[in-house]
Amino acid sequence: MTANIISQTHTDFSYLETLNPAQRAAVETLDGPVLVLAGAGTGKTRVLTTRLGHLLMTRRAQPWEILAVTFTNKAAAEMKRRVADMLQQPVEGWWLGTFHSLAARMLRQHAEIAGLKSSFTILNEDDQIRLLKQLMEAENIDVKKWPPRLLINLIQKWKDKGLTPDGVGLDAAVEHIADGRLLLLYRAYQERLKILNACDFGDLLLHVLTIFRDPAHADVLARYQERFKYILVDEYQDTNTGQYLWLRLLAQKHKNICCVGDDDQSIYGWRGADIGNILKFEKDFPGAKIVRLEQNYRSTQHILSAANGVIANNQSRLGKELWSAGDPGDKIVIRGVWDGMQEAAAAAEMIEDLQRKGIKLSEMAVLVRAQHQTRAFEERFIKEAIPHKVLAGQRFYERQEIRDAIAYLRLIAQPDDDLAFERIINVPKRGLGPSTVAKIHTLARSRQTSLHNALGMMLETDELTGKTKDRLKTFMENFERWRLLLREMSHVELAQIVLDESGYTAMWMADKSPEAAGRLENLKEFVSALDEFDSLDMFLEHVSLVMDSDDNAGDEQVTIMTYHAAKGLEYDAVILPGWEEGLFPNQRAMDENGIAGLEEERRLAYVGLTRAKKRAVIFFAANRMIYGSWQSALPSRFIDELPKDHVEVVTETGLYNGGAPRQQSFIPGGRPARLAEIAGPAPSIESERGFGPGDKVFHEKFGPGTVVTTDGNKLDIRFDKAGRKKVIDSFVKKA
Repeated sequence: MTANIISQTHTDFSYLETLNPAQRAAVETLDGPVLVLAGAGTGKTRVLTTRLGHLLMTRRAQPWEILAVTFTNKAAAEMKRRVADMLQQPVEGWWLGTFHSLAARMLRQHAEIAGLKSSFTILNEDDQIRLLKQLMEAENIDVKKWPPRLLINLIQKWKDKGLTPDGVGLDAAVEHIADGRLLLLYRAYQERLKILNACDFGDLLLHVLTIFRDPAHADVLARYQERFKYILVDEYQDTNTGQYLWLRLLAQKHKNICCVGDDDQSIYGWRGADIGNILKFEKDFPGAKIVRLEQNYRSTQHILSAANGVIANNQSRLGKELWSAGDPGDKIVIRGVWDGMQEAAAAAEMIEDLQRKGIKLSEMAVLVRAQHQTRAFEERFIKEAIPHKVLAGQRFYERQEIRDAIAYLRLIAQPDDDLAFERIINVPKRGLGPSTVAKIHTLARSRQTSLHNALGMMLETDELTGKTKDRLKTFMENFERWRLLLREMSHVELAQIVLDESGYTAMWMADKSPEAAGRLENLKEFVSALDEFDSLDMFLEHVSLVMDSDDNAGDEQVTIMTYHAAKGLEYDAVILPGWEEGLFPNQRAMDENGIAGLEEERRLAYVGLTRAKKRAVIFFAANRMIYGSWQSALPSRFIDELPKDHVEVVTETGLYNGGAPRQQSFIPGGRPARLAEIAGPAPSIESERGFGPGDKVFHEKFGPGTVVTTDGNKLDIRFDKAGRKKVIDSFVKKA
């Protein structure tokens, strides 16, 4: 396709008059480095496309002299469409697209420098894993102990940092992985890719970056630096190190780089995004102009002020204050409930009330921090006949690990359930080959019986031998024993025994893939779910009804999703459950990343609040069933950070004492230093309800205990049977 030339300078700049002063400054500041801090709902896309169009309308550059980088193909297509509408003509010859698409375009022009042909293939994830597995087997590295998917992810992290095998050096974080041979595998993997004339997505940018940094090919970088007079970058806060280095090299000649992003919405650190890239923009480009887009066109002022108040507690930010010229709207509601079930019930009631007030279901969303939180809402919404969908994830009972666990329980309840038998006969692996399974099927068909009965018959013959027979005999004996145990113990206890004794839990504990931890959390939530039913049969019937529920609501559905999946979306009403210490902010994130982890959690809270246009409701539970046991919870520190003038507390007496003193010092891992958990017995003050250290108390769920320390209305109690827990004083009475 031939690139078209914007042939004349336009004099009609009426489109600038529709912009507010800050937006207009971002569009008209064309020369030199510019950082546009675009707060949530401040018209970021409008600024980007208008600036791009303005460069062309003023003939400061032709399309092929502008490099415009987005994070999605959808965003790139939308920018092309809007600019074409501005110019009233299609634009060709663009260098506009995602990092990967633009890097691939460059690499095909210089493939031979990278040891490739221009016709190179780009491998998908399955191809990458299969290739690495072959290399591991050749090196006698155990693929069960070190899953190829895990190693590919680690190699990808190196590539995201712009590191070739020669540039990795000593990396203490991975020196024990793959028997200390991960770097060797990385080198062999890259060499094999060249032989295959292939690269993966990480290579696209890495190869180009390597060419740009090679003094022997300085002319290649110089040509691109000369070509691109202007560079525009969207979502700059989400760039990784490799992308940052690539952009910085390309901008060195003209220095006309405009990066648009929001440091307060940097929530993808877990996948390589480096918030430091946007924070050090002024250092990288001295004399840069910072333009803050703070006028919000989405949310009410109460919502914006609440979000401002929370995010102001972060130290790693450049700072801005969102505001709205519209109606202040309703205050954010903080609602405390007794437990997670009451939380889901209250949310369902609230949704029905909003629907009666004219708000569509499609304009409501429930945002959760962890995937396992979705179960309670899915089940409650089904019970109340509220149409809903789970965005960017499967429904709870449709997830692989949950289906497997259910299959085990189904086979206990009904031995003739062939579908359940087929699903778990070799899960975890029991060394069964296709021929063994085929023999069981053949016998079952010939005798017109179930697979379970057919296997029982085969075990009485010499049809099966060796380890295969031993393993299948153990399999059958386990199920016989579990059926007997069901008569003597609760189905909840049995479920945990089955998952442990079958090896299913151990299978996921040994799995090193990024998804494994989440699957284990879901299995624990699954065991918790069983406790809500009087028997195994009642639970299995419930699951059948849940999984059989039709999705006939069309677009009119409440959306359930994580905070990460919600970025970029907006709803009239947003429900934010689970604002409790340990759940949100997430304890694992703080343990692994300390203060940086806490600040990213706080940015998630900011993202969640700013998805709401008119109403936002925050829930916290005083008690939560987590992984099969009741745990007492404290309200999230983020609740205390909400400005009191912009929130309304609707809760039972004693559940929340806003503004109560709480220590905010940190220990390694980022957890708040609280009571004796950190420093041993600390000086205590008597609680507001008269409890003090040494008092004997009784809790409805945890039983009798003794107060260790107090902190306002929060008690640290050592219970006789439940162990040490923190509770609100209104939920205990003196014994």
